[in-house]
Amino acid sequence: MTTEVLPPSLAEIVDDFAAVSPRDRLEMLLEFSQSLPPLPERYAEHPERLESVPECQSPLFVATEVADDGTVQIFADAPQESPTTRGFAGIFHAGLNGLSAEAVLAVPGDITAHLSLTDVVSPLRLRGAAALLGRVQRQVREQLTT
Repeated sequence: MTTEVLPPSLAEIVDDFAAVSPRDRLEMLLEFSQSLPPLPERYAEHPERLESVPECQSPLFVATEVADDGTVQIFADAPQESPTTRGFAGIFHAGLNGLSAEAVLAVPGDITAHLSLTDVVSPLRLRGAAALLGRVQRQVREQLTT
């Protein structure tokens, strides 16, 4: 996969990770965890807020909203004690939020393999990140069919 098939915002993130050392990649992931915006009030008490993603065993909440114009808003939250999970949520928020539903759905499921994190993040965490993307895409598909 080349970054040419990715939305520009996500391609830039992939390129940024590939351009730095493994230690700096881990630092960038932590920066994305800190940049994840807080949930809007309407999701603060959502019943799924404390569910774990089976693939990474970390609590993670993700909700998407597809606007009438087809743009996608992504809302996510994970405990501060789960910086890797929060980091992946931050990456997907930064790379996909505000894009068209079609662009979000076109992101390949193996995107985590291209973030150059295999040497600093466990396979379990990478599977969890892929599951997070899958959840975002599933929610978008569901909203498009209702």
